[in-house]
Amino acid sequence: MELLKNKFLILFFLLFCACSSIPSNTSNSCLIFDERYLWYKHAKKAEQKWGTPIYIQLAIIKMESDFDWLAKPARGKIFKVIPYKRPSSSFGYSQAINSTWEQYKKETGNNLATRMRFKDSVDFIGWYTNKTETILKISKKDAFRQYLAYHEGWGNYKNYKKNKKVIKLAKKVDKQSKIYKKQLSNCINSLNKNRYIIF
Repeated sequence: MELLKNKFLILFFLLFCACSSIPSNTSNSCLIFDERYLWYKHAKKAEQKWGTPIYIQLAIIKMESDFDWLAKPARGKIFKVIPYKRPSSSFGYSQAINSTWEQYKKETGNNLATRMRFKDSVDFIGWYTNKTETILKISKKDAFRQYLAYHEGWGNYKNYKKNKKVIKLAKKVDKQSKIYKKQLSNCINSLNKNRYIIF
């Protein structure tokens, strides 16, 4: 019985790691979904639910964490040597901060959501961009302005012109979203065909 339990735990760990590891090429949407087909299903579901295009979901994740499920902001350093606290509570694929993540869970009822799970992360991005459209009247297809609001927050969005760094980041997200969109046009038919999924 103990041996069976240990084998089950090892199998679960291996499957969990396989699902959570970073794709080998995060710059190509077709290759991402070829490696992680279940991710496509989750991203498509988020698109259908919230109206946020898959290519924008991916571009935001690419910028925020580069698909690292355990991503955190780098710690600050005292005297450029001694590790200090992190600048924010951002974590996971979406780099959502604690307070916004809790708001998402409360408003959606997704109480078991975790920032380490791709499924929850794309749903969060869909929820956030949908609220951005409602609050700031920014189209969910406008990757540049959606990312500005995502990075700066709804309340601080109006001040983005003072922040050249975030404008530069938003331009990168916009460019990456267009690349992802073009790539997806070449493999979307294949992705929409039913595939056998082991886990």
